Amino acid sequence: MKRRVVVTGLGAVTSLGWKVEDLWSRILEGRSGVGRLRTIDVAGFRSQIGGEIVDWSTDGYIDPKEAKRLDRFAQFGVAAGIDAVRDSGIDFSREEPYRCGTILGSGIGGLLEIEAQHVRLLNRGPYKVSAFTVPKMMTNAACGYISILYGLRGMNQAVSTACASATNAIGDAVRAIRYDEADVIVTGGTEAALTPLGLSAFSAMRALSERNDAPEQASRPFDAGRDGFVLSEGAGLLVVEELEHAKSRGARIYGEVLGYGWSADAGHITQPDQKGTGAAHAMNRALQDANLNPEQIGYINAHGTSTPLGDQAETAAIKSVFGEHARKLSVSSTKSQLGHLLGASGGPELIFCLLALRDAVLPPTINYETPDPVCDLDYTPNQARERKIDAAMSNSFGFGGHNGSLIVGALR
Repeated sequence: MKRRVVVTGLGAVTSLGWKVEDLWSRILEGRSGVGRLRTIDVAGFRSQIGGEIVDWSTDGYIDPKEAKRLDRFAQFGVAAGIDAVRDSGIDFSREEPYRCGTILGSGIGGLLEIEAQHVRLLNRGPYKVSAFTVPKMMTNAACGYISILYGLRGMNQAVSTACASATNAIGDAVRAIRYDEADVIVTGGTEAALTPLGLSAFSAMRALSERNDAPEQASRPFDAGRDGFVLSEGAGLLVVEELEHAKSRGARIYGEVLGYGWSADAGHITQPDQKGTGAAHAMNRALQDANLNPEQIGYINAHGTSTPLGDQAETAAIKSVFGEHARKLSVSSTKSQLGHLLGASGGPELIFCLLALRDAVLPPTINYETPDPVCDLDYTPNQARERKIDAAMSNSFGFGGHNGSLIVGALR
């Protein structure tokens, strides 16, 4: 019999806030965290906007000496992880260390450090490259540091499946607890690819919005005027725990992770399957895993990146899975407010699903102005909506054809 898994702690670092409750309030207000970039000289760039975390500081989270040894992406992940652990109230010194672990996702890892040291190599020579380059650029640096920080000696893994990374990491954590390989795991995703190379590389693919004159309106999932995603940075981490373990220590429980599904498109390396076949399989698999009928899902936090092809494919997938119920579903994309956190995106988005369950209110898709005939569902346009739901789904789809879906529900 599978053990039940619940969420007991939440932490997030985003362009709209570094504390979960503040972030949630701003999401429900329909505010945007997208603006013209300030830390990058964007002269000559096609896309000059992003979901940038301005005035970032590790104060209160990481010792200054240690912070210098962590790339920006790892700093975000560690800070969000510390907040999630604090929120959970767990004292790891009282836990069996080999039953506790961390599984984090990141699509790219320490890109900022790679860029900085490459410049140093070219300008100053090979003997001037930092000795900390490798540990700072490693995709597993964030989960490794969290493991060290709390003495977690169990599962310690990094997942890199592009924009599905955080969702796959959370799914892996849930399965590990279900099948008695762990009791508590700190999980989610973190990303900081908003760098000159990251921005120019995604621009070269023509994947990014170029609505530079109106940054806050640039990310517009499912709208007919969408022209690409907005590159952003940040992290979203959760503490997931076996139900009886959480009860035994009197933990507050946000909700239960009911289902996890995954698949591969096995098609194009960057373009989604336009019929949404792979995405639909991941959603169906999550429903089967949760032992739920499609009609029992009340809300979907869509992958919804604001790309012409991606939003169309996801809409097709939802209609394929949910049939007539697709018209009764509330769907929204909080990427309209945060932009696209790439491999970290599934973390905050699952957090929003849990808070929607708690508060009986659904986040909006902002900047929705002109309906698109091929995107014809209820996308919760522009305003949060009061609606009590029993179960919510979060979707993440990544370059390489990676698909992941998670379902959370209120604890019964």
